[in-house]
Amino acid sequence: MHRTIWCWLSSTKFLFCLLLAPLAAYAQVERVASNPQELASAIASSGPGDTIVMTNGTWTDVVISFYAQGVEGDSITLRAETPGQVILNGNSRLKIGGSYLKVDGLWFDQGALRSGHLIEFRRSSSRLTTHSRLTNCTITNYNPPSYLTEYKWISIYGEHNRVDHCHFAGKSHDGATLVVWLRDPPNDSPVWHRIDNNYFGHRPELGKNGGETIRIGTSSRSMQDAYVTVEHNLFEECDGEIEIISNKSGNNIFRHNTFLRSSGTLTLRHGNEASVYGNYFLGEGKSGSGGVRIIGERHKVYNNYFQDLRGTGYRSALAVVNGVQNSPLNRYFQVKDAVVAFNTFVDVEETFVIGAGKSSEQSLAPDGLQIANNLVVTRNGPIVEYEDAPLNITYASNVFFGAESGIGQVDGILIADPSLILDQDVWRLSSTSVAVGAATAIDFVTHDIDGQERDGLPDIGADEISLSPVVYRPLTSQDVGPSYLSLVLHSDQPALPISAPVVQVYPNPFRSAATIDFELKIPGFVQLSIYDLLGREVAKLAAGTRNTGNHLTTFDGSGLVPGIYFIVVDVDGLRTKHTLIRH
Repeated sequence: MHRTIWCWLSSTKFLFCLLLAPLAAYAQVERVASNPQELASAIASSGPGDTIVMTNGTWTDVVISFYAQGVEGDSITLRAETPGQVILNGNSRLKIGGSYLKVDGLWFDQGALRSGHLIEFRRSSSRLTTHSRLTNCTITNYNPPSYLTEYKWISIYGEHNRVDHCHFAGKSHDGATLVVWLRDPPNDSPVWHRIDNNYFGHRPELGKNGGETIRIGTSSRSMQDAYVTVEHNLFEECDGEIEIISNKSGNNIFRHNTFLRSSGTLTLRHGNEASVYGNYFLGEGKSGSGGVRIIGERHKVYNNYFQDLRGTGYRSALAVVNGVQNSPLNRYFQVKDAVVAFNTFVDVEETFVIGAGKSSEQSLAPDGLQIANNLVVTRNGPIVEYEDAPLNITYASNVFFGAESGIGQVDGILIADPSLILDQDVWRLSSTSVAVGAATAIDFVTHDIDGQERDGLPDIGADEISLSPVVYRPLTSQDVGPSYLSLVLHSDQPALPISAPVVQVYPNPFRSAATIDFELKIPGFVQLSIYDLLGREVAKLAAGTRNTGNHLTTFDGSGLVPGIYFIVVDVDGLRTKHTLIRH
């Protein structure tokens, strides 16, 4: 501890000295709560720098009203005694209301609400939260009995708030997983939130609108600038609807995220001037998997990597949508002055669909579109599809290979083999590629998808050949989410051999019981189990030797809460996983 000595000379020539210990700006107090009453009391007594600890165990039907006021540098923290060991269920929910607050390490599991918000950053409609953080938390299978019941899992209000290193999986009912809400005029300044390093996973198709994983803004507030950053998140099997991310405001950034086997797109639905860069869209051949859909003005989509996507039309790798004349806020504004540059596309079903959605209503073709420095290698053509002829389109320094361009010989498109090499599941340029040093420089593109600096003669595509360290890579479940989660069932399994068991389930989704039909190509010792999203075994249905052929078993899942589960068939160590949805 540093101490300060103050000395002074008195009028009688005596020297006086005073030893002072430094004083903290605020005394820091830790309060432990073991029940809802103690928790409410601890919150009410808390001040800047204090910590409230919830003891380990299951907390049922607890409404946490975390209303407090910290200060910059001295936040008030509400945390689990041990991260991940405070489980909230029933109709538990959390309201974060105030400034400089932090919630750390809570787990909401297998509960349900009737409406509203599971976690919301506000005290009331007029008292919004600022400079606060939700971190290291988990929400799994928090679903009501009916999938048509609508509520959000996370609603961010106020400004300068952050949601990071959390795990959200298994939402199977109506309502976006996470929503950023903008303020009404006249207090409609940007909100500056940050959503980063989270895992968003396993959201089944809802069958209607309202299945977004993230939505930023609303149609009515879409002309407002939000300045929200969404970065370093993994989206795995987010199939709720076509809009995995629904951007409905201006000047937002989407960077360094990975979209894995997700049926849908990052959709710039409303608002202008979004920046989409450094993202990986990895479809792995999944039906409906797409990339980016552009609507509105002055968007920038660059340094992204698209591979094995099977979406078409609005779900294509890069869809540029036709606009509506004098569009109302909830329809389609004309695309103007968009830049699509330095992207790499490998084996996608449809690469560029321009004028997507053309109709008697959507009659305004994209205007001023710039397509530059993109690298496309695909067997599926045509590479460029005009559903409507664009206005004032510019092509510059693109390399296409493997299929017809679709628009004939056009300046700015070179048909040539770019000589790609496979490097840790990502296709990159070889040193002899025609794309090396052949790009047209764009002033705002200074680095590549890896975070390496581009030189004075940049390379075409998302990757720049460089000896500098790689900063960003495709994300896996081990890179994101809470530190305490160690998933037993990882998604990044190797391809299954032809002898692997084949699993079919019907009905799926199911309500009370499901029939599981698994076909064995070779005889062996079979273990058939049901797991939840965190790899916990919830039922063992078979354990014994089985011959080749088809085997049927009925699973009674009426005791499970609605959500996502996995059927795992293990035959002598050869494991097959199949998703099971309980409504």
